[in-house]
Amino acid sequence: QAQVQESGGGSVQAGGSLRLSCVASGNASNRPCMAWFRQAPGKEREGVAAIDGNGRTKYADSITGRFTISKDNAKSTLYLQMNTLKPEDTAMYYCATLRTVCIGATLREALYTSWGQGTQVTVSS
Repeated sequence: QAQVQESGGGSVQAGGSLRLSCVASGNASNRPCMAWFRQAPGKEREGVAAIDGNGRTKYADSITGRFTISKDNAKSTLYLQMNTLKPEDTAMYYCATLRTVCIGATLREALYTSWGQGTQVTVSS
């Protein structure tokens, strides 16, 4: 069974930082292609950042330069360092893994097969 568990969300003021973590276990462990998505109230889920097995990354335009995705393969853990947070970053953040190998980092949501329950990030102005 594939399991994905996020942590690290919370409430911060604008300009602050948070680091999200995601542990993939079971059949989801050691999958090379992983990503972060987010969903704000009343909005569709959107891709935030992705990483492939070679460490190549892809970011949404809205967070480029502020967020950094990284992965510790030994711990099968994905991270999202979020700096200079803005109120519009408020959302539920989800971690997802691809069951197959990806050709480059991708934010195509339909490709991801295992999802966590999400961790809430709230940024106040």
